[in-house]
Amino acid sequence: MEAQVTFRGTVEEIIFHNAENGYTVFTLAEDKVEVVCVGTTADLQKGESLTVQGHWSVHPTYGRQLSVECYERTIPTSIDGMKKYLASGFLKGIGKKTAEKMVERFGEATFYVIEEKPDRLVEIRGITYEKAMRTSEEFRQQHQMRRAMVFLQQFGISPVYALRIYKKYQSKTFDILQTNPYRLADDIFGIGFQMADKIAASAGIDATSPFRAEAGVKYVLSHAAMDGHTYLPQPVLVEEACKLLSVEAVLVENAITQLQLEHQIWREKIEEETAVYLNLYYYAELASAKKVLELLQDQEDQAGVDWDGIIEQTEQREGIHLAEKQKEAVKAAMEQGVLVITGGPGTGKTTTIKTIIDIFQDQELEVVLAAPTGRAAKRMTEATGIAAQTIHRLLGTSFLSEDSRSQRFEKDEDDPIDADVIILDETSMIDILLWNSFLKAVSPGTRLILVGDVDQLPSVGPGNVLKDLIASGVVAVVRLTEIFRQAEESAIITNAHRINQGLLPVLNEKHKDFFFVRRGKAEEVASTIISLIQTRLPAFCGCDKEEMQVLSPMRKGPLGVNELNRRLQRALNPPAASKKEKEFRTTLFRQGDKVMQVKNNYNLAWKMRNALGKVEEEGLGIFNGDCGVITDIHGGNEELTVLFDDGREVVYDFTQLDELELSYAVTIHKSQGSEYPVVIIPIHSGPPMLLTRNLLYTAVTRAKSLVVLVGLERTMEQMVDNNRQVRRYSSLARRLCSLYDFMHQGGLGT
Repeated sequence: MEAQVTFRGTVEEIIFHNAENGYTVFTLAEDKVEVVCVGTTADLQKGESLTVQGHWSVHPTYGRQLSVECYERTIPTSIDGMKKYLASGFLKGIGKKTAEKMVERFGEATFYVIEEKPDRLVEIRGITYEKAMRTSEEFRQQHQMRRAMVFLQQFGISPVYALRIYKKYQSKTFDILQTNPYRLADDIFGIGFQMADKIAASAGIDATSPFRAEAGVKYVLSHAAMDGHTYLPQPVLVEEACKLLSVEAVLVENAITQLQLEHQIWREKIEEETAVYLNLYYYAELASAKKVLELLQDQEDQAGVDWDGIIEQTEQREGIHLAEKQKEAVKAAMEQGVLVITGGPGTGKTTTIKTIIDIFQDQELEVVLAAPTGRAAKRMTEATGIAAQTIHRLLGTSFLSEDSRSQRFEKDEDDPIDADVIILDETSMIDILLWNSFLKAVSPGTRLILVGDVDQLPSVGPGNVLKDLIASGVVAVVRLTEIFRQAEESAIITNAHRINQGLLPVLNEKHKDFFFVRRGKAEEVASTIISLIQTRLPAFCGCDKEEMQVLSPMRKGPLGVNELNRRLQRALNPPAASKKEKEFRTTLFRQGDKVMQVKNNYNLAWKMRNALGKVEEEGLGIFNGDCGVITDIHGGNEELTVLFDDGREVVYDFTQLDELELSYAVTIHKSQGSEYPVVIIPIHSGPPMLLTRNLLYTAVTRAKSLVVLVGLERTMEQMVDNNRQVRRYSSLARRLCSLYDFMHQGGLGT
């Protein structure tokens, strides 16, 4: 790696400055040597003396420039530097002439006079007493911010985060960092416990500080939520926090008590254990359970309606024949306030849903369709012929501040979704927070039909919504099990069901759509995958490279998505003079690359254009799992453009590129809700917790036309045998049961 460069000089010109994120392009000069610098700075001014550290880079348009990673600033001391600095415009009402008069009058003491003796500024013609006081105050604020930026950088805080911290705390910055820097983990987006802990150590905060213990407890609970848990049993929480902090259990237990007293966490007894929640997840479970029970109760009596006759009429009109379980699902949809329809591939979920829609529309009811992801919504639209949208777009995303960590939607109790019936597909993907936000926007009396495959992987986010709804026994559930004749002709479907039942798939039958390519070494697996995509599969089935998706069980290792993406990028989108590039941390983004959004960003603006390029629709919000292609990289504006699969165009600032990943290969978890014409799955080696039956089942069911497994048969056999399902700590099922019992024992006035 190129050695770090240090350069000292005076700011000659501010070429570009983004006030929102602090990104600045400026020139720094010293002894007739002028350097173009780029990086995040806070309100840089001409004439300032700066020492910068960074690395050289070559911009395709602007040439050689210094990428600034940290800097130190000093107010200029030379007469000429002071004039330039004061004339730069950062003090309102002080222009070039006034700046020259001030420096000529007070010389090297000019800055001292402005800050400490502002009443003397009235000696300058044109400066009133009020203007002198205002100028002094502005100068002090600027000086305070500079001191704070220097102060923050000594703790290893990058300029980007230093600017965010100062904007948040202003004059309190010094006090907070010296007393309780753990506040940063709560208040500053992008700063977690680990960064705050490093800052605290640099600031001399004791390792046994109660502030540290409280922050550590919240970090463990937040990290558990990333693993799908809405709570942790207190003994588990204490053990994990003690490991993290290297402290005694009593300190952690005291921190839990204090956090409860401060209403930052919730504790309650679940059977024989004490569950500890972050408030966010506790209230999401509680509120969503209450709403589900309200929807179950708030329905008209349908007794006496001849549903069999109505179903028969619909069958004749549409030229279909429903199996008994499908008819049961249709009847339940008409009679129940909330219904779950679950089943594997080929069991007739789509036909059932289309029949339900037809009957409701015959009754002139408003039916709304939605799914968790753009791909799932698109599939739903194609299958039913009715426009479906993502849950996020259905709810409408409100603008959030940069530091906001929670989602906020336009649709809620006060402005609910306009629908008589709402049908949600791929419900297994919905986490507890999205579920709660969605339910808030469902009007009393609205029928809710939830469709999903309960045997697939649970949501990436916290909670176990679909499984908990089914396990509660409170919500009506119809499980479709019959595989229909047309589906039986697909080896993808029959093998998916075999895998789900713990049976080995049937491999390499002639004229089928499910193949196993045996390869012994990881390197051979990777090179075979590339060969399949580049030549073999296009020749075999006529599919395009864009129709093929590699799904890996893991992220790391020679067959993890990180390494596979690097190799696939080189093979499928090699560098060319016509393709622009941007290197960000360990990833090289190239024009034409397949990419995926890897976290929810409710503030990202998008546009949809028609065939002529005219903008027809605009909105906010790009979400975890959304996929697209890089169409442009504009180095001058520090921007990268992605066209997503559903037609939304998004422009990313270079500082936002940590939200994107290459997606030639994606993890099986990330593929949920998507369907691809061709799926290629490396099956080689890895930890047992990743090589499981439902992971393989989920991967296989993502394919529409062809599945190719590449690797070791014994590993595939191990996955089929490994029915291990890691427990998720969630209490929605128990909460539904207890509330239901309470309501039906007269607890709510019944």
